[in-house]
Amino acid sequence: MPGPKTFHGPPDSEATPWAPELGDGVLLHLTLPSDSSLLCVVRATVDSLTALLKFSEADCRAVTRAVDEAMANIVRHSYGGRPDRPIGIRFRRLSGETGPGLEILFWDEGLPIDSSKLRPRRLDEVRPGGLGLHFMRQAMDTVEFSRVGGANRLRMVKFGGRQ
Repeated sequence: MPGPKTFHGPPDSEATPWAPELGDGVLLHLTLPSDSSLLCVVRATVDSLTALLKFSEADCRAVTRAVDEAMANIVRHSYGGRPDRPIGIRFRRLSGETGPGLEILFWDEGLPIDSSKLRPRRLDEVRPGGLGLHFMRQAMDTVEFSRVGGANRLRMVKFGGRQ
């Protein structure tokens, strides 16, 4: 049985999470397979980091939900449910006028993101699914998608922690 694929990453150093530099406010770097059973590990990590930065309980839950949705979308849409593809996540502390912030940067090698499909469905449509992007944008101050080299990149930022 083959193991997880090795992620070589694009040549652009800003896009490569696999050789992390731990300065500049970096709190944690994770590289994990696209196995949806690991969502609980990522949720617990985000919950702990937001609590460490003293976000309100409501913001801790909202950021955790946004990260859970982001990772689930990478597994489902970028990798088509394959559990053996790499996902990189970097958590970095930011300074802001309203208090500390948290930057969460995801990388994956999946299919390129089709920006024309990055529109949340209407909230008055009653049907399952399609609200993840809405939750992400509602919870976070910044949600940015890009393609850098051969990798998809999702950057999310939330301010509002306390000193």
